[in-house]
Amino acid sequence: MAVPEKVTELKHIIQEQFHKMDVHGKVREVLAETIGDEFGHESHYLSEEDLMEALRRRGIVDDVMKELRFLEDGHSRDLTSTPKPTTSFMDKRPRTYKKTNIDPSRRYLHLQVLGGKAFLEHLQEAVPLPGQVCSTFTLHLHFRNQRFRFKPVPCACEPDFQDEILLELHKDSLGEGSRMADGTTLLSISDPVQIVLIKTDISGETTLVASHFMEWRSVLGVYRGATNLAVELQGVGAECKVSVGILNVKLELYPHLQEALSPEIVSAQLTLERQRTAEKERLFLVYTKQWWREYLQIRPSHSSRLVKIFAQDENWVNRPVCCYVRPLRAGRLLDTPRQAARFVNVLGYEKATVVGGGSKQEQWCTLLPFLARNKGDCEDHCNLLCSLLLGFGLEAYVCVGTKGKGVAHTWVMTCATDGAITFWESLTGQSSLIDAATESNEIELQLRVLVSEHRKDLGLSTVWDDQLSYLLSPALAAYEIERSTGISAGNEEFQDAIRRAVPDGHTYKGFPIYFLHRNARRVFATCMRSPFCEEIISCRGDQMRTAVRARIFTYPESACAVWIMFACKYRSVL
Repeated sequence: MAVPEKVTELKHIIQEQFHKMDVHGKVREVLAETIGDEFGHESHYLSEEDLMEALRRRGIVDDVMKELRFLEDGHSRDLTSTPKPTTSFMDKRPRTYKKTNIDPSRRYLHLQVLGGKAFLEHLQEAVPLPGQVCSTFTLHLHFRNQRFRFKPVPCACEPDFQDEILLELHKDSLGEGSRMADGTTLLSISDPVQIVLIKTDISGETTLVASHFMEWRSVLGVYRGATNLAVELQGVGAECKVSVGILNVKLELYPHLQEALSPEIVSAQLTLERQRTAEKERLFLVYTKQWWREYLQIRPSHSSRLVKIFAQDENWVNRPVCCYVRPLRAGRLLDTPRQAARFVNVLGYEKATVVGGGSKQEQWCTLLPFLARNKGDCEDHCNLLCSLLLGFGLEAYVCVGTKGKGVAHTWVMTCATDGAITFWESLTGQSSLIDAATESNEIELQLRVLVSEHRKDLGLSTVWDDQLSYLLSPALAAYEIERSTGISAGNEEFQDAIRRAVPDGHTYKGFPIYFLHRNARRVFATCMRSPFCEEIISCRGDQMRTAVRARIFTYPESACAVWIMFACKYRSVL
């Protein structure tokens, strides 16, 4: 089809839509009302701009443009391939209009980012050539349990952000799924829209540029439920008071409210929430001060302990540390707590930067900047891991303390229903029971008591040989290595050490055994059912010496291999 014919057909389609919508009749009605009601005796000064403004206020322009955009998406691609002229900053529209399956019983917030300006740090940034690798900006958004990532755009003073998303506003109230949320219900949803800006340089390194919490409820007090906002983004950390740039954002409710709320009501609600938040923060501060005084009174050493009550986020806002941890479910992305630990481990580690150098700056990022940047400090890793473990139904905590040489550190702890404690190192993904050495010592001491009591019942005394007990360790390690790898190693050294430790004319006996639990009484009862082990434990002889060694090897999923070895040496009595 020739281009003139395409234009003629397009005009015909538009005329049909105008006739179908009775646009001319609506214009005449608005014109009469505007002249008679709004301008009165000044009607002879009515301009085209005045008429267009009246049409916009009544939503007629929006209705027409929606119909035309529908036609544009459905017909114009078949009619003409002529490129559209570039429009001004305020009139830009997203490049594509994606069809989305929506629930007609829900209300949605349509959020469009229509560009950016005043990103002055990139004022001299050269426009990249086609195919040229350049630094990019990426916007990330989070609202309630919904996350979105926009397309990367080249860094520039006026970055060409052009994208849109549809946020479900009433998603969590499943019991009211058949009822459309009204203005009062929407006004009670205090969750902000978090906007995070990430810069990625040509080497792939990511930098957190801005983290902003946008209040969206001003759209509830606007006629026809649509408004434009200029969102000023500020820096992070020490630059939290420095403007980074401005985003032009359009918000629109779908479907529109039948009656918009009064702007005064919206403003009053936001003011009331700020007052309530300030009061809660004041009461929490009073409570923590009282708790801290009582904590110091328990014992003097508490004054030197690392106790964390508040932490600064990426915007240098003081938050109670409990705000950073909450049960977090990963759906089908992560199947086990161990997999969650591995996932957190593969996120990059980077300390918060300090302007001018100096000691480490502590900064606890909120979750979205940490995930969007794909790296963070140890506190960020711990908060995420703890939240995921809570989501898996575990009793998890973030621990604050020190590691080697008194360096401050954080890690995660879980408490099992049987009292077992597990420490999780979020940076390496490793975990073990409280301490394998401590657990080994504990079970070994319990076994010593049980052996001594048993021999006492037989009328025998017990003399423990600590050196012989220590020499049993290489044998237990060799047994575990062989089970794990199929390779036998280290047994020769063990046998040589035993030969040296047993004097001439003396007899040595040893009995190794393997368990999957750490209950000392069960271990002892099982061992006593073995005739060979029972013979060692109940052995009689001159210069009788008894030994026992326990060694615990920890593995993922709190699994452990427990090796026990009983031994004795004595001079035979003929």
